[in-house]
Amino acid sequence: MEAPTGKVWLVGAGPGDSGLLTLKGRQVLKQGEVILYDSLVSESILAWMPAHAERIAVGKRAGNHLVPQESINRLLLEKAMQGKRVVRLKGGDPFLFGRGGEELELLAEHQIPFEIVPGVSSALAVPAYAGIPVTHREFASSLHIITGHKKHNQPLPLDYDSLVRLGGTLVFLMGVHTLPEICKGLLGAGMPPETPAAFLENGTLSNQRRVVSELGRLEQDAKQAQMKPPAVLIVGAVCALSQMFSWADQRLLSDVRVIVTRPAERASSLTQPLQELGAEVLELPAIQTVPRPDTPDLLRMLDRLPHYDWMVFTSPAGVDVFFAFLYRNRVDMRSLHALKFAAIGPATARMLEQRGIFADLIPDTYDAHALAQALQQAVQPGEKLCIPRAKEGTEQLTKPLQQAGIPFDDVPLYDTVQLGHAPVALRETDLIVFTSASTVKGFVQAMQGTDLRGVQAVCIGEQTARQARHHNMKTAIAEQATIPSLIDCVVACHLQRKKGCSL
Repeated sequence: MEAPTGKVWLVGAGPGDSGLLTLKGRQVLKQGEVILYDSLVSESILAWMPAHAERIAVGKRAGNHLVPQESINRLLLEKAMQGKRVVRLKGGDPFLFGRGGEELELLAEHQIPFEIVPGVSSALAVPAYAGIPVTHREFASSLHIITGHKKHNQPLPLDYDSLVRLGGTLVFLMGVHTLPEICKGLLGAGMPPETPAAFLENGTLSNQRRVVSELGRLEQDAKQAQMKPPAVLIVGAVCALSQMFSWADQRLLSDVRVIVTRPAERASSLTQPLQELGAEVLELPAIQTVPRPDTPDLLRMLDRLPHYDWMVFTSPAGVDVFFAFLYRNRVDMRSLHALKFAAIGPATARMLEQRGIFADLIPDTYDAHALAQALQQAVQPGEKLCIPRAKEGTEQLTKPLQQAGIPFDDVPLYDTVQLGHAPVALRETDLIVFTSASTVKGFVQAMQGTDLRGVQAVCIGEQTARQARHHNMKTAIAEQATIPSLIDCVVACHLQRKKGCSL
């Protein structure tokens, strides 16, 4: 019996900003079993690769191919013939100087099914993020995209006379090393040296930089600014609009990357507001909530439900897992009618509200110690508590209750499992957000071998900060243990750092 034939998707990952990966591109990526990816694909997009997928770095950059093109073509064929769902993840668009056509030839020859998922090209997106419209009725009515890449020790095969006569906007991709040759060629063909020109590095990312100049001075200005690949060269009158239309670097967090370590299912409440403020967000879930099987402790909790007076929740995840457990065991919600509910903070309370339950108690400070103090004030003599929470729950809640003589059942409901991920290269400007001590532990474990001294951690509370300081990180603590307060802390930390750099 023949092995089933797989399928290949050529996916354009866009220029870097994870928000510019198309919805279809992300959907295909999440379903990939084998993923071959280029060096120019941003880490924030690579973080979305499924944990179970086989990941193959093929490392294509100008002048440096980790895996030769012929080997990439062969790998795509071999993996597809093994019956795998193969994703070829390419920077920008697969068919714009991405050699996508070459990668399809071998597949078509062997009748391997494939699909193309177009990507946002850096030729359009990078200028847009620098405030440069590649066409404008008053300045340019045509756009010409040209490769700046050349074969080793050979001149660029460009007709500079024709390019100058075209009169539109010229966009050169992969032109860092050939910038002097391009400028000389255009000037030699008669383009005026005062023609506006721009050189844009790491476009759409938090570390993007731009040099806007004139053609006659661009080489010197780019060299002085030490511009490096990946970069896009733009020549044409529209470059003069950059200062007027600049928008990306006007955002509050435009020049910072924030690493979010909370579980994937809860990351969006942090990621979206940060992205709206302009931050580049890298989601690196450090922990995962894993519901425990129906242990004797959990089944005993079901039997004792009529005898409890309080149900105490210490996290939104606990609410989710608890009600899923009840549903799985066909427990009628009406059996909870006599219970009072306590929540450690507003996020946990909102999860209860989604089940039609309004918390009877939320402490003024959103941590375990404050919750214990509030319970000591609210619980009447003879009342009994049930605390369904993580197996690794802190004693800051249970120890004060014990000392006060308040009866409770501490029920292990789920495990907090530390996730491994490939270490990432940290930047000096990175801010790392931690929402629990366990996220700190998971991040440190994943980054083994990385010197974390001086890394700036933004923490939701003192317990989390204590764990970060244990690993020599600098810490800033949110005023309240809420997501909005945590975001405010990110902003304040970034602005303070920028102020310090400008002194």
